[in-house]
Amino acid sequence: MKRNLEACLVAWKESFERKPLIIKGVRQCGKTYLLKKFGEKYYSDIAYFNFEETEKLKSTFENDLDAHRIISELSVFRGRKINPGTTLVIFDEIQFCSRAITSLKYFNENANEYHIVCAGSLLGIALSKAFSFPVGKVDFLSLYPMSFYEFLSAADEEMLCEYLANLKPEEKIPDLIHEKLVINLKKYYLIGGMPKVVDIWNKTRDIEMVEAEQQRILDGYELDFAKHAPIKEFPKLSAIWRSIPEQLSKENSKFIFGQVRRGWRAKDLEDALEWLVRAGLVYKVCKIEKPFMLLSSYADQTFFKLYLSDVGLLRRLSKTDPHVIFDATGTYREFKGAITENFVLCELVSSGSDVPYYWKSQNTAEVDFIIQVGPDILPIEVKSEKNDKAKSLAEYRKKYNPKAAVKTSMKPLSSDDQLRNIPLYLMWHMPNLL
Repeated sequence: MKRNLEACLVAWKESFERKPLIIKGVRQCGKTYLLKKFGEKYYSDIAYFNFEETEKLKSTFENDLDAHRIISELSVFRGRKINPGTTLVIFDEIQFCSRAITSLKYFNENANEYHIVCAGSLLGIALSKAFSFPVGKVDFLSLYPMSFYEFLSAADEEMLCEYLANLKPEEKIPDLIHEKLVINLKKYYLIGGMPKVVDIWNKTRDIEMVEAEQQRILDGYELDFAKHAPIKEFPKLSAIWRSIPEQLSKENSKFIFGQVRRGWRAKDLEDALEWLVRAGLVYKVCKIEKPFMLLSSYADQTFFKLYLSDVGLLRRLSKTDPHVIFDATGTYREFKGAITENFVLCELVSSGSDVPYYWKSQNTAEVDFIIQVGPDILPIEVKSEKNDKAKSLAEYRKKYNPKAAVKTSMKPLSSDDQLRNIPLYLMWHMPNLL
């Protein structure tokens, strides 16, 4: 499976100022697979070490943190020399060895000829009690679940991907291609972007096997809660996590702590919620009433919505029947809207945007996402089908007169004055289409 982050890895390899690299991301998003494939393609050798699987590896880091000694011992352990420049050294699940994280400082300062890449879960790295975190001595990249573009590529739709990548802003997409993309997008809503799930779908076309793997990932996440969180926090983490689909399915999808469990209040759950956000498992999208610079200064941190890091996992966690996704009627309309919003949010984040905000004007209008694009503030209204109405966006434009605005739905690409209609399946390409 080709991942867009590969280009960033190549740039890291060739950089004159290359530092040890940490790839961050939620579990099961493909970090290890990506690094191994990168090593096979661009290096003559890979030295792979997993700190979760091989407990005794930690002993190498228990004494001093001399980088050359560590490389020598790891070479003996694997039975083959680690060569600078030609061997890619992979430290997997590095959050299980805090002193290995600290050692990256000394690799950068004293042995930068060795190419060191590390993979770890966001939560594990954030909570790892490193003796001294190597601030400024490491590079970071974030890997997300596969985007819709990567999903198409994994399905051997390379010609379609190339066509979309070269699409010009004023170009009309033929109906035949548009309909094909809509069908594939709805499949993506079902399957999501977790690489193992995508691989199972491509090999079997069996939705039951897909859902079984999605459930294994969801169960694994809850096991991670138990592994990393204090015992008293675990029930709260699970309760918040499981309440997200229900809260998103409401007409007013603002997250309400009291609906997680009766009697629980914000002060009881705020720490647990922060854990989920830091883990990258959920996105917290806060409300703003005034879309001005800096957006964060106008955000209400107490008024927000929660979304998942993968649309397929949201669909599975909600237990939504797969057939609903292909139902164009009003059935399950609110939750289909939530799935569509979650998809757009994931596409924005994976393409480099910060987690956006949403705009709400008292109780009269609401625009789904507000992001910063260069010096401008861009409003984005999301529709799950071919809905022409965008009353909230019209009110926003009348009030603030933005240089550009986006409405995204199942309608083909088009423009009208300063309003850009971008089909949902092209949201990953939005910066080039504005």
